[in-house]
Amino acid sequence: MYRELYEEVGLTKNDVKVVAVSRHWLRYKLPKRLVRWDSKPVCIGQKQKWFLLRLDCDESKINMQRGNTPEFDGWRWVSYWYPVRQVVSFKRDVYRRAMKEFASLAMPFKERKFKGKRKHRRG
Repeated sequence: MYRELYEEVGLTKNDVKVVAVSRHWLRYKLPKRLVRWDSKPVCIGQKQKWFLLRLDCDESKINMQRGNTPEFDGWRWVSYWYPVRQVVSFKRDVYRRAMKEFASLAMPFKERKFKGKRKHRRG
């Protein structure tokens, strides 16, 4: 996890604190149209452990250009449930399950309930 964190956003172990790790492996399958059958090994999906991290450094340390081929082109702070609504559909269930598991640790009680079709609220 720390290697990817450094390669993808330039943060080290000292820049974050692990608040929680998902209890179970979370899996998704790629839609058949996205499977690269000519690559070895053929990737048909992923099995992931999710981590809830607390940023313990100044956000100016975040550097999206660390790797040779940056995976992300930017970042921003968003409301907790925003990623569930924005991620590609085949990953949505994994995001929802991980974020439901971490919700009680990530935000105050009154904001925990997720309503799937709710519009994004600012503030």
